[in-house]
Amino acid sequence: MSEIAISVRNLKTFFYTNQRCNKAVNGVSFDIHKGKTLCIVGESGCGKSVTAAAIMQLLPRLSRIEDGSITYHSDQGDIHIERLPRNGPQMRAIRGAEIAMIFQDPMTALNPVFTVGFQIMENLLYHTKLRGRQLKDKAIDLLRSMGIPAPERRAEQFPHQFSGGMRQRAMIAMAMACNPKVLIADEPTTALDVTIQAQIFELMTTLKREHGTAIMLITHDMGVVAELADDVAVMYMGNIVEAGTVEDIMRRPTHPYTRALLNSIPVLGRGKNQRVLPIPGSTPDPLNRPVGCQFADRCTYRMEACNVMPAETQMTPTHRVMCWRHEELANAPRQ
Repeated sequence: MSEIAISVRNLKTFFYTNQRCNKAVNGVSFDIHKGKTLCIVGESGCGKSVTAAAIMQLLPRLSRIEDGSITYHSDQGDIHIERLPRNGPQMRAIRGAEIAMIFQDPMTALNPVFTVGFQIMENLLYHTKLRGRQLKDKAIDLLRSMGIPAPERRAEQFPHQFSGGMRQRAMIAMAMACNPKVLIADEPTTALDVTIQAQIFELMTTLKREHGTAIMLITHDMGVVAELADDVAVMYMGNIVEAGTVEDIMRRPTHPYTRALLNSIPVLGRGKNQRVLPIPGSTPDPLNRPVGCQFADRCTYRMEACNVMPAETQMTPTHRVMCWRHEELANAPRQ
């Protein structure tokens, strides 16, 4: 049996607006392994959430998957998600049951006019054979397992009566209601305080350990990556510029963008005199992209060859990078 839950190969997802094309995801490839966490990291607008939406077939109307494949290795055989109609019966059966998603903002993801318990039961009603009192009991048990106090009372309340952390826990409860094989978490702790963040990440680790769930975690926080990831993919302007195990990325960063991300965050224990270096410049206009390497205008290692997009180089069996100067940077100390 395959240890890979989802394989993405050369995925290209483009947006079309006002007769212009935004190549939001421009040829990314990665695997999500069972019982492991893949962290996709990068600045806002690099294509992380679009990649997740493509896997879930939740792309907006003015976008489409132009090329590539998304293969879900289910117990019944391989399913090519990119070939399924977005709201067809097969995709609706998979979405929420076998592949679930925790959205970035629970206040907009939860419906304000229905109780939290009803929204959890709705997912169970569609994907399971539970009915009547069994549905309510299961919803209460899910809230209880997420550490929500007085779940019987809370199930009858509306989203606005929950705190930010509790709404996020309710979203996780809804996502985990059917014990999905794959959980996609799109920055699940945005705007939450650090203690609640730690509790939610502990919940996700427990789910992975106890259920063998494959997790794809989208984040821009390298501290979260160091704590939770098994594998890491670094995205920039629609491309995965570097990918590998968490040890490869954190200990041996080879792409200038990965190194810049790591240099831009303080390290606990180094004191107030440590150097924290901002990444110069800003991301290019996605509708008017530069020629060649997309990071070149912000890169301190730029050279003439960067006017051509570098090919992907497999440095080790687990570590790959897109940079002309990868050999030099592999041995260079971090700033």
